[in-house]
Amino acid sequence: MINKEAFLKVILKKAEKLPTGHYLDIRTYKRNRYVLLIKISPESFKIIEEGFYKKEYQAEFKNLRKILKKLLKLEFPRSHKIRIYNMGEYREDKIKNIKRKKI
Repeated sequence: MINKEAFLKVILKKAEKLPTGHYLDIRTYKRNRYVLLIKISPESFKIIEEGFYKKEYQAEFKNLRKILKKLLKLEFPRSHKIRIYNMGEYREDKIKNIKRKKI
């Protein structure tokens, strides 16, 4: 769990080190909304937003900061703590079966 103020710095550092094909699961403290950050290629990312809005984005690493900043305001407006899970290799069928305890 990280503070909201350190979110962009931590996520960008983790995204840069993330192996191709792996993803990060970013959730609110209550775990009821999430954003998936999937590394498609060394410079390309796919972002899946599941919360207030349900959208998908494609971005290069240089544009990632702008999109994540926007998502921070939309999906985590009142959260002070944000959960980050390093989930390993991305498989779409596996995503639907992830069950997290909700607070």
